[in-house]
Amino acid sequence: MDLKLPEILAPAGDKNSFLAALAAGADAVYCGLKIFSARMEAENFSMEDLAGLAKLARKRKVKVYVAFNSLIKETELEKVLRILSKLVEYVDPDALIIQDLSMIPLARKAGFKKEFHLSTLGNLTFPAGLQTMPPLGFKRIVLPREFTIDEIKEMALNTPADIGLEIFIHGALCYSVSGRCYWSSWFGGKSALRGRCVQPCRRIYEQKGISKRHFSCMDFSADVLLKVLKQIPNITALKIEGRKKSPHYVYYTVKAYRLLRDAPEKKKEALAYLDYALGRESTHYQLLPQRMMNPLDHESETGSGLFAGRVQNPPAPFFTAREALLPSDLLRIGSEEDSFHDIQRVTRAVPKKGNFYLSKSSRFKIKVGTPVYIIDRRGPELEAEIRLLEEELNALEKIPVRPVDPEEKTAPSRRVGKKSANIREVMLIRGRQRSSHRTGDTGIWISSQDYSVPPPAGAWLWLDPVLFPEEEKKCRDYIAGAVKKGAKNFVLNSFWQMSLFKSLKHLNIWAGPFCNIANSMTVNLLKQHGFSGAVVSPELDQETLMALPGRSELPLGLVIYGNWPLGISRIMSKDLDTDKAFTSPKGETAWISKHSHNYYIFPNWPLDLTAKKEILTKAGFSLFVHMQEPIPKGVHMKDRPGLWNWNLKLL
Repeated sequence: MDLKLPEILAPAGDKNSFLAALAAGADAVYCGLKIFSARMEAENFSMEDLAGLAKLARKRKVKVYVAFNSLIKETELEKVLRILSKLVEYVDPDALIIQDLSMIPLARKAGFKKEFHLSTLGNLTFPAGLQTMPPLGFKRIVLPREFTIDEIKEMALNTPADIGLEIFIHGALCYSVSGRCYWSSWFGGKSALRGRCVQPCRRIYEQKGISKRHFSCMDFSADVLLKVLKQIPNITALKIEGRKKSPHYVYYTVKAYRLLRDAPEKKKEALAYLDYALGRESTHYQLLPQRMMNPLDHESETGSGLFAGRVQNPPAPFFTAREALLPSDLLRIGSEEDSFHDIQRVTRAVPKKGNFYLSKSSRFKIKVGTPVYIIDRRGPELEAEIRLLEEELNALEKIPVRPVDPEEKTAPSRRVGKKSANIREVMLIRGRQRSSHRTGDTGIWISSQDYSVPPPAGAWLWLDPVLFPEEEKKCRDYIAGAVKKGAKNFVLNSFWQMSLFKSLKHLNIWAGPFCNIANSMTVNLLKQHGFSGAVVSPELDQETLMALPGRSELPLGLVIYGNWPLGISRIMSKDLDTDKAFTSPKGETAWISKHSHNYYIFPNWPLDLTAKKEILTKAGFSLFVHMQEPIPKGVHMKDRPGLWNWNLKLL
């Protein structure tokens, strides 16, 4: 391979997918352990399995990156350190993909000496933020899927020396911007930031009498645009999404993109491989700024896998195959989120437009019109290659792995004791909106009214949770002007936003709640970089929240009341209206508001931890935030508990 060309980075959620990636010629494979991975619904790997596969990959000069990209709770730090020590000893990955900054000191303490890659969940979305990467120890940044080619080029031109960029080229799209989705967590404690997303965006929602999957995206495919992308400087990796996908998908997407990268004249053959890979209908999304494609504008089914038909005739259910079915094809009847969905194996070939009759086990679980998807295919070519690689793997000397002892103790983090501090409350509003509270400090989103609202004296100025390249200069200029006029208090909603300041000296800089802080090690790292305090994630459970202040070297705050977004996105369905309620069949109601250039989804009941303020204060919290959003006319707020995950064990 030409060393100037970016590597093809393949996903692997199980052993056969890993072997399929090797068989197809991937330059690197990324995968996760069975815990602390952002794809916990995949099978993932035991330490012993991964040790053997990594050894096989090294023999073939293929790199292995381990995705350790979950948020780490305060109570998990010691466990993570033990696992990292074993990972370094037995697997020795070429890089760790992380979102939680605590992973850097933890991994170094465990003896890890190789690269850190910032996950797309880390939400680095503007050029100046790249300058913060070298001091933190990162070598590669995974860019968000939402970028246009022009934005990717702008990031590439501003990349520091020795930093590489990784871009997605194929796979599933999330509705929300990575690192800014709390939908699954809000409706049941399964956090997307901890790999537990149950994909509520794939459900059916209704507004104005139109019921459809308003938030369910088509897949992303760069396909022929790879010819442009591979020539952008500082792009070091082309990433295929799909750790929950089948070996068939991995094999054919890798083969396709190797051809598109190395032999673009074989474009037709490559596109045929992609068609054969059993993915959803795909889109270029926003890659072409002059011809953006909204992945929500579709009439197709968006369940994972290749749509194969719809169930007919419940007494003897069957479907007419839109695609030829092969023996051993794996079918899913229904979408992943349907409680009745079923998996069946094809036992005989069925031609295109032929009828496939479902087994008796499914007859009473499905309805007329239920979609059917091909989710895996075991063709003879791939099966033969996997068998050969398995033989090669089995011939390698086994690496005996000592299991992680759950009782094994490591040196606990140092307790710093409770900090005596004045208790303050901040009432966070938008633009010229009036606060409903008469006491406390004022907080204001500085993007309100397109950065035109002058900062009130003494206000806490909040930077947006998502800042795309087009807003960077406006935001930087606003900050400079505000500082010149005497502004001191700023809340940054990604760590990288510190790059927008000439200096943090003499300013009261706090990390905001969208930094998703979940442990004291991250807080203490922020102190080293000039932060004055941290508003931790309100997504956390009671146990984690109560443990944080005692070991944090900075004052801590928490959002205890207000309209917390389910998600923040760059797109919206053409069939939905902003500031109007929409509802799911389960009775979940929310609305969308547009702020600056992004769309925020809000549930119709607020986060409310005000009853916990006293015990939070005793634990050591000193700043309490009330987020006030304008409630649209016609949206009825429910009177129900807003404790979020307080009483749950956040998954």
